[in-house]
Amino acid sequence: MATWLLKSEPDVFGYDDLVAAKREGWDGVRNYQARNFMREMRRGDRAIFYHSNAKPPGVAGVAKIVKGAEPDPTQFDPDSTYYDPKSDPDDPRWDWVTVAPDRALPFVSLDELKQMPELVECRLLAKGNRLSVMPLTQDEFDAIVAAAEAKRT
Repeated sequence: MATWLLKSEPDVFGYDDLVAAKREGWDGVRNYQARNFMREMRRGDRAIFYHSNAKPPGVAGVAKIVKGAEPDPTQFDPDSTYYDPKSDPDDPRWDWVTVAPDRALPFVSLDELKQMPELVECRLLAKGNRLSVMPLTQDEFDAIVAAAEAKRT
């Protein structure tokens, strides 16, 4: 089982929206590196659900991958924000994975994450990193969940 981080803006699609939807295609990824990471995802993998472009940004929950990568249908929909006229239905450029909520976590802000020694090498904290999908090591994933769970007490 692999572990991941998925970023979304909470005013566009936040963790509570995922809970309400029960499962959702992680659509709109239009970066080749992020797409390639999604192609590595497998059913049963877990992901930290991260609220980006929020005040403050940070961790909101854990999601699970319930279906592996398949073509993102929004790339073919001219009415979609994520439409890509250059994507060929016979050779799609963009994929999505289907995610479901696993559990909400007490919020852990980006500033708190930056203070965690376990995350010193984490891609999320790397300067200039804007990827919306990225791998986490198991230790990074566990440290984030532990930091959130420690807030419950």
